[in-house]
Amino acid sequence: MAAPRNRKHILVPGPPTAEEYKPHGRKIDVTKPAPPASRAKHGKALERALKAAVVESNKRRDQAGIEVHGAVPGLYVQFESQPDVPLQVSSLEDSRQGIEVVAVSHSKTEEPEPRRIERATVFVPDGKVKHFLKRFESYSKTTPKKERERRYEDMIDPVATLRLATLRGLWTDTSEAYPEQDETIWWEVWLRRQDGNELERLMEFAAAQEIEVAPRRLMFDDRLVTLVRSTPAQLAASIDVLNDLAEVRKAKETATVFVDMGPEDQGAWAKELRERVTPPSADAPAVCVLDTGVTRGHPLLEASLDAADCQSCDPGWGTHDHDGHGTEMAGLALYGDLTPVLAGTQHVALRHRLESVKILPPDGHPVNPPDLYGAVTAEAASRAEIQAPERRRTFSMSIAATDERDRGQPTSWSAAVDALAAGRSFDPSTQGLDYLDEGDDSARRLFVLCAGNINETTLSVDHLDRSDTDPIHDPGQAWNALTVGAVTEKAVINDPKWASWQPVARPGELSPWSTTGVTFADAWPIKPDVVFEGGNVVRNAKGEIDFPCPDLSLLTTYFKPADKSFVLSWATSAATAQAARLAALISAEYPTYWPETLRALVVHSAEWSAQMQTHLRGASGKRARAKLVQRYGFGVPSAERALRSANDALTLVAQSSIRPFAEGKMRELHFFDLPWPRDVLAELGATPVRLRITLSYFIEPNPGRRGWKKRHRYASHGLRFDVKGPTESLEEFRKRLNKKALDEDEAKPATGGDSSEWYLGEQAITEAPHSDILSCNAADLAERGVIAVYPVSGWWKDQPKRDRSDLGARYALVVSIETPGVETDIWTPVAEQVGVPVVVVA
Repeated sequence: MAAPRNRKHILVPGPPTAEEYKPHGRKIDVTKPAPPASRAKHGKALERALKAAVVESNKRRDQAGIEVHGAVPGLYVQFESQPDVPLQVSSLEDSRQGIEVVAVSHSKTEEPEPRRIERATVFVPDGKVKHFLKRFESYSKTTPKKERERRYEDMIDPVATLRLATLRGLWTDTSEAYPEQDETIWWEVWLRRQDGNELERLMEFAAAQEIEVAPRRLMFDDRLVTLVRSTPAQLAASIDVLNDLAEVRKAKETATVFVDMGPEDQGAWAKELRERVTPPSADAPAVCVLDTGVTRGHPLLEASLDAADCQSCDPGWGTHDHDGHGTEMAGLALYGDLTPVLAGTQHVALRHRLESVKILPPDGHPVNPPDLYGAVTAEAASRAEIQAPERRRTFSMSIAATDERDRGQPTSWSAAVDALAAGRSFDPSTQGLDYLDEGDDSARRLFVLCAGNINETTLSVDHLDRSDTDPIHDPGQAWNALTVGAVTEKAVINDPKWASWQPVARPGELSPWSTTGVTFADAWPIKPDVVFEGGNVVRNAKGEIDFPCPDLSLLTTYFKPADKSFVLSWATSAATAQAARLAALISAEYPTYWPETLRALVVHSAEWSAQMQTHLRGASGKRARAKLVQRYGFGVPSAERALRSANDALTLVAQSSIRPFAEGKMRELHFFDLPWPRDVLAELGATPVRLRITLSYFIEPNPGRRGWKKRHRYASHGLRFDVKGPTESLEEFRKRLNKKALDEDEAKPATGGDSSEWYLGEQAITEAPHSDILSCNAADLAERGVIAVYPVSGWWKDQPKRDRSDLGARYALVVSIETPGVETDIWTPVAEQVGVPVVVVA
């Protein structure tokens, strides 16, 4: 089990080593895992195990004493991998014979140095066991292999053993959520869709076992999901007699109960929550909501939003919320989704405040011209900063243009956001593209922007195809912003009002609302950067789409609290407010971290959901994988990972400034000899570990109107990172990266890194933030504690007279090591190296 995340991230002390730089190239190999000592013995052992599973399955079926009419007889077989060797999951199924992989899970071995085990549960119809027996027989042959003869080594080599599966083998939720044997819970039961009678068979089984089945269900192309209330013991027999099961999960809370309440009941719940809330301090960081205004008088907002912090770009507009959207965003930015907060009983200590600047006019006032939204955004930022100049803040803007301007190419609005983030100010009279001064390096700003939504009239059942062809809306393509798309885990409907409707998106999949950067040219940054919960939509039997369904939406604050306290929210707007909240929480926890660093930690904490990983695993190469990152960004962030390290999950943070160019040439690169748990990693030997690196920096945009067609003419500079190879010396690492480190007539060293060892590699490198993952053994990682940061070209280099390299280009480097499941401590040795107190934090 992973260690609790109760350690602070460690800020790397001192600057990196800088040296004069002239670039050149790099390279490394990957080895396949060794086969079993004897394939013949291994194949025979698997054959015996499968035959034993068949016998045990028949016995369990007889003991259950339940007959379900129409159930396809068969058994669930769980294949278990060799330690640290992934299964070839797709090779374990054959749809033509009804053999289907229904669930995949992971765990750790119970040994002094735990290793990763992968398990795949496969449904095998009666009579189809011979499919595997024949493969085991071919695999076990000892005669010379004939030309084109298949012996299924790739399929069977990774398999350590197999057994008859239990109900636990179909559990795909977190292991901690699995109930005790006699504990009654609501389960999400996922059935394999086959003949249309799956629910009827489940109801027959439920009647025999005296368990409750909820009236609501949802259907995907190959799955039917419903809710069942039972103990594990009651449900366990289904795996032997029902044979429609694919997976089981724990049911989730939804917003329905709160949104369906009358105004008085909602007010009572709001009052109860307010009594559990401790307001933020006066010097707490803020989320500045740029929207339609915020209703400060809402009982859940007023203690966190001072009257002086409510402003408007035009005094004639007022500061009140004329639409409701701004107050919705404020609630999500302060609390996140209110459903679990209201349903809980714990104390809520707020660590960040709110600010509001109205940037959209009320009805009856002229609409802002689209080409002036850069200026409006700049003015809004300025008003907030004049009001509270010393306050740390994250700007949250859940507003976007509706047009699809140039598919990722910069616009005046996105360029304004980039320049504001980089510390500049603009003159509104010139459409936001004329510099007023040389800028203040300390005035960097983090903007959290929505990716923009699919138009409600074009929402589609084939939502991924729709999202992949609908590009992110202006200004979401801004290079320096944290751009947020929407994901959804909401796919269970309990509300009887929606009885004839089904969710469109699978749990863990991109929300049907979310636009993407898939159609962006390779020259432009990966967008969205991350995805947060944005809700789901529903479809009926005709394929018609509707929304909002309370069970599939988020809950937030309503702008007219006298009428009601809560309202539903959804789409990339809601996702963006939650992302801004996380950035503010990081700022509250680590007050010295720069805006570049806040963005880095949000991205660094993100992981792809299991559903996203099915697409990533199926990608045909890294180029295809990179395209999927343009759909999902770097995944779903986690507050726990963003805020805390653990004994087995160390996060290092470095903040520095590099001078990229001089007189039209490359100038310097940086080397970080990081505080590193070298001895602990070396002792772990072949244990698999994971290194993740995220590099975040803000470019200065070139506002020249012809300069946006090519990346190098828009961005002032770019930065990249590289890691010392496990077998190369520091001197070899320097020489591999830097031509100036070579002696006269000396060739570049052949040792070193290779982008192929990284999960994304060079195909996913556009502009910041860069984030990538390296999986290797601990002994190798022990020797890789030196990281380089170096520049690549930009308009500062191309236009030496405008080059600001002398002032430095700031960046944040976040490095994490994870040794999941291994009971070891890599955090404490590093803390001791840098003089950080070794304490547990809440």
